[in-house]
Amino acid sequence: MIKNKKKGLLTILALIVAAIHVIPFYILITTSLKVRGDFSSRWALPEYFTLENFGIAWQEANLGPAFINSFIITFVAAVLLIFVGSLAAYPLARRNTKLNKAAMMFFIAIMVVPPLTALVPLYQLVVDIGMLNTRTIAILNNVAAFLPLTIFLYSGFIRSTIPKELEEAAKIDGASTIGIFFRVVFPLLKPVTASVLIIACVFIWNDYQFAIFFLQSSEVQTLTVAMASFFGENQNNLGLVAAAAFLAMIPMAILFLFLQKYFIAGLSSGAVKG
Repeated sequence: MIKNKKKGLLTILALIVAAIHVIPFYILITTSLKVRGDFSSRWALPEYFTLENFGIAWQEANLGPAFINSFIITFVAAVLLIFVGSLAAYPLARRNTKLNKAAMMFFIAIMVVPPLTALVPLYQLVVDIGMLNTRTIAILNNVAAFLPLTIFLYSGFIRSTIPKELEEAAKIDGASTIGIFFRVVFPLLKPVTASVLIIACVFIWNDYQFAIFFLQSSEVQTLTVAMASFFGENQNNLGLVAAAAFLAMIPMAILFLFLQKYFIAGLSSGAVKG
């Protein structure tokens, strides 16, 4: 009886938590499907369903170029994070030297520092080297911001999950250290790689605080900057605003759906056991 009550309470709690997360999406979708001038309750379904808000929002908010810019920045930054982060984490996880311990402590310390504290000197540096309004600076900035967390997750996962015997067997067969990493270790990093992709891509895709300073030109504006301007111009047309927001969330929602089965395993192994 006690176990059944606990299960029942946990089920109710899980439903409440799920509802808290689902309700905003419900309101977003129903609002985006309402015709202009429909001021009915946000909880009510539209009297007349329309998809015209999505087309208007795509054109007026200039979402096409913004999507391309956000995709390029997110994709390249994610590839660099995975490549550099995994390579850096491998020797840190396998060689327990004082230097490696100090390096790990340094990366952990960097994770505690709020990125905005470096905004003023970073902005001055970017202006001095002539990289303002370039995708390159956005990519490098995001890689620098998420590299400590990436190394932390990868090193913890390698230490706790991948047995050294696999690497020793490959070494006996004559494989080099780089060969062991790419042929033996890296293929086993799928769970933590999924975690890195989800965490980094979501934050990079939704980045506004740095993009608004470094990507001021309309040619390199990311999705968040373009949408912020669009929202300010259409505060009284919630249908257009909701449609633009819905379009912006689709790529990251798809990414999470594809990688969710690896996400929990990679995050828990890399951060808890490591």
